[in-house]
Amino acid sequence: MDQPDRIHLRDYIVSAEIGAFQTERGQEQRLRFNIQVELATHVVGVDDEVDRILSYDILTGAVAAGLADRRYDLLETLAEKIAAQVLAHPRAAQVSVTVEKLDRIPGALGVTLSRRQARVAADATAAQLRVIFHGTEFPLPAGGVALVPDAPGLPLPQGGNPREVELLALDQAAWALAGHLGLTVAATQTELEWAATEGRAVVWAPARMVRDVAGLPSDPHVLALWLADRLQASQLDWALPKAADLPAVPNGYRIPTGRI
Repeated sequence: MDQPDRIHLRDYIVSAEIGAFQTERGQEQRLRFNIQVELATHVVGVDDEVDRILSYDILTGAVAAGLADRRYDLLETLAEKIAAQVLAHPRAAQVSVTVEKLDRIPGALGVTLSRRQARVAADATAAQLRVIFHGTEFPLPAGGVALVPDAPGLPLPQGGNPREVELLALDQAAWALAGHLGLTVAATQTELEWAATEGRAVVWAPARMVRDVAGLPSDPHVLALWLADRLQASQLDWALPKAADLPAVPNGYRIPTGRI
């Protein structure tokens, strides 16, 4: 019988305050995490692209998100939180989570639980992301946001592949905008999904994701529309000067659009 592919995180140790006993309150103890995930599809033909696999960052991120959520009395509750976080990813079919306390006895005390995906819409995570075209300054909203930078408006090198040069210029604009706003740059769908899950704002550098998309121009307005549709974003907003017209939206476009 064909066996599922799996990825794992082993012997990942983090210190945190946890436990129901009074002696466990007010002090941290070491926790060891082991997580194994059965993938929904086989890892075939991924072309060495991180967007086509379940990133290991999803596993470490689930641990971090679980510990940041609240203080737990029970390892079981923390393990449930981590399992749910991993299974929110559409590429995860089943997860096994082991959490152990290492400082209570000479050995380890812990729990292992397994949970299978009750399939929800594959875009449930990405739908939490809001895409905003950054054509002028505006107050950054709370929650998961992907900022799409405007073209830098600078002379570009001539020769070679004009589209490639323009995409690289947009990547440079992304790095400059991220530095100005104190944000990180996201160049892959995995990083954008992470931003949605964590409720963070990032600046999108488009070249890596769109370089091989045939027929997609390098115009940043078109790229903003493409990204919002690709992620099934909650909405697409245009941060543009008041005198500027809003970009045309294709007929039948499914993502709500507006102006900031």
